[in-house]
Amino acid sequence: MQQSIQKRGAVKGISTPFDSLVTKRLVLAGTIVVLMIGLLFSIGMALSIGQVSVPFADSLRLVTYQATGLSIGNIHELVPVTTADIVWNIRFPRVLLAMLVGIGLALCGTVMQASVQNPLADPYLLGISSGASLGATFSIMLGYGATGIMGELGVAFWAFSGALVASAMVLLLANLGGKMSSVKLVLAGTVINVLCNAFSNFIVYFSKNAEGIRSVAFWTMGSLASAKWDTLPLLAAMVGLAVLFFLFQARVLNTMMMGDETAITLGISLNAYRRFYILIASVLTGVMVATCGIIGFVGLIVPHLVRSMVGSDHKRLLPVVILASAIFLIWTDVLARTVIPNGEMPIGIVTAILGGPMFMYMLVKKNIGFGGK
Repeated sequence: MQQSIQKRGAVKGISTPFDSLVTKRLVLAGTIVVLMIGLLFSIGMALSIGQVSVPFADSLRLVTYQATGLSIGNIHELVPVTTADIVWNIRFPRVLLAMLVGIGLALCGTVMQASVQNPLADPYLLGISSGASLGATFSIMLGYGATGIMGELGVAFWAFSGALVASAMVLLLANLGGKMSSVKLVLAGTVINVLCNAFSNFIVYFSKNAEGIRSVAFWTMGSLASAKWDTLPLLAAMVGLAVLFFLFQARVLNTMMMGDETAITLGISLNAYRRFYILIASVLTGVMVATCGIIGFVGLIVPHLVRSMVGSDHKRLLPVVILASAIFLIWTDVLARTVIPNGEMPIGIVTAILGGPMFMYMLVKKNIGFGGK
């Protein structure tokens, strides 16, 4: 049947729906292949670029040897020990952390935008960032978490706890007085954001710890400098599971973009899905914030850029967002650690400087598709 349709379309010189579907799939596959190549190239370049320049070939040779044990020639003669330590123990964990955090933030941003039907939603919408900031400020300024029963978790534990408590308060507030809706979620998130920021500022204002104030300021701007091999497995597992889960939720996410009334006619109750999606996004964002601080704009700008190119269908949107966000944050981190000689700029500042003008350009060009493509 499809062959006969294709033949009639070819004879009459017109395209058929089948032709259009095949073309879209080919374009998507080609885009994914190009982005995967770009991601591998970005990882290799990020290992080579820094205060100490390392030849691209040496970086790849060292990573291949460490990962597989295979080497062309004597690796210890080809790559100095100090260079090997810089690439494998410092830069490679940092590059992997940038990739994981970029994927996680953009994925959560895409899910949040669909869940609350708001193009300005991002992973920090539900007070997660302000809650984590309050927890970290409490730990740093008052000295809790560095010792005692929390062991070595310290600031990360309190930041994660603050993020979860803030998210729970938002969900509780949004459920008061009837059924939860996207509008109530946004308003509840705004209220909790304001309250958490107020308490954080209160602690900082009355504190006399100048070093602690500097630590809080640097932490709230985001940094990947704490990347270590032992901090990656948990985040990698959570990001990987979240990616696998949401890749199979494209149909529900597309339905969310249409609104609750349309979903009811299709026999889908969005409230349960919305709560579950927000819970996953909150936990994942809390872990990322506890690991590297607050990195803004990634979960907002990357989904919009990709949506303007591939449309709003999450079957196409999610795979491209995942790869594009990883590349984006890898290069952003390279810029953050090389723009200042013998120093490092917080990555949150770089993402804001890059993301703000980019978002304004998209607004001027009216290139933000949301639910209409």
